[in-house]
Amino acid sequence: MSAGSDLGRRIAYHRERLGLTHEQLAERTELTSGYIRYLEESTGTPSRESLIRLAEALDTTFDDLLGGATDRPPGRGPAMAHPTLEVLDEEECLRLIAPGGIGRVAFGGLRGPTILPVNYQLVDGSVIFRTAYGGPMDEDLRTGLEGVEIKIGFEVDQIDEARREGWSVLIQGAAHHISPDQIPQVSVTPWAGGERELYIRIAPTQITGRRIHGLRT
Repeated sequence: MSAGSDLGRRIAYHRERLGLTHEQLAERTELTSGYIRYLEESTGTPSRESLIRLAEALDTTFDDLLGGATDRPPGRGPAMAHPTLEVLDEEECLRLIAPGGIGRVAFGGLRGPTILPVNYQLVDGSVIFRTAYGGPMDEDLRTGLEGVEIKIGFEVDQIDEARREGWSVLIQGAAHHISPDQIPQVSVTPWAGGERELYIRIAPTQITGRRIHGLRT
C-alpha cells in the first residue's frame, strides 16, 4: 500500500517501525483507526493537536513527522541518559547490513582523503557497489600493478533520533574491479542514476561495529 502524501508515508513508516497496527496506534492517540488509515492513504491535513498526539505515540517529534528535519544532519538532539556503547561481533554486523541500501566508501584518493556514498548489496559476505568509469573510484582504486590491491573502508550506519539509539558497521578490505557476469546475482541500482557500469567488490579483511543504546525512562 502506498501512502498518499509525505506525511502519510511518515506516519505509516513510524507505525510499522514500532510494529503497531492501526488499532493500536488509535488507542495510543485517542484517534480512530479509520482516521489514521485516512491520513496514511490520502493528502488530508490533521490538526496540530492530532499531529502532536501522533508524534508522541510514534516516538518521534512534531517537526520530524512534518519532514522539518529532512535537510538537517541526523543526531542533533541530546544523548540518551546513561548511553551504553556495545561492541558488535562480525555475525551481528553482517546481519545489520545484509538488507543493503546506502553506505559510504572511504579511501585515500589522488586529491586527498575521499568519502563517497554508494548503493550497495551484500553478496556471499562481500560488499558490491557500482560506480562510473572514469570517475574518482575508477581512477583512485586502480594501482596499475598486477596483484597489488588498494585497501578501502566501507561504513553503514543507522540512527534512530526518536529513541536516541543507533549503530555503525565498518568494513575494511581490498577493492576488486569486477564485471557483472562474475557475480550474476547482483542487482544494485544507484540512486544517483547515470551510466554506472563499473562494479567494485570489497572482500572484507576486518569487520567491526558499535551500537549505542541506553535505558529509557
